[in-house]
Amino acid sequence: MSTAPQSRAPDPNGLHVATIAHDGLLWDTYLELDGDPRRPADFRGRLRFDLAGVAGPDGGPRSAQTTVIIIEDSYEAAVAKARAMDDRVLESLLRSALPSEA
Repeated sequence: MSTAPQSRAPDPNGLHVATIAHDGLLWDTYLELDGDPRRPADFRGRLRFDLAGVAGPDGGPRSAQTTVIIIEDSYEAAVAKARAMDDRVLESLLRSALPSEA
């Protein structure tokens, strides 16, 4: 018996989509999806970058994130779009999300 495919519920902690290098450090990249009850038919996502293996000032991971840059009709399409970004695009997004040094 086959059933229609269903979109999976977004992972509240983010879905790991890549690991990239920037300035000699490794960054894990996660897709975080917003849950907007007014728009149950679309999946809006941002990318979060966590510095791999290095704790931030509060003991948690050092992170940076983009604004919502992925809007798709299904969870699967949102994940596919995030995973399709190559390392150069991800590194550019990371640089734009990091605080600027004055």
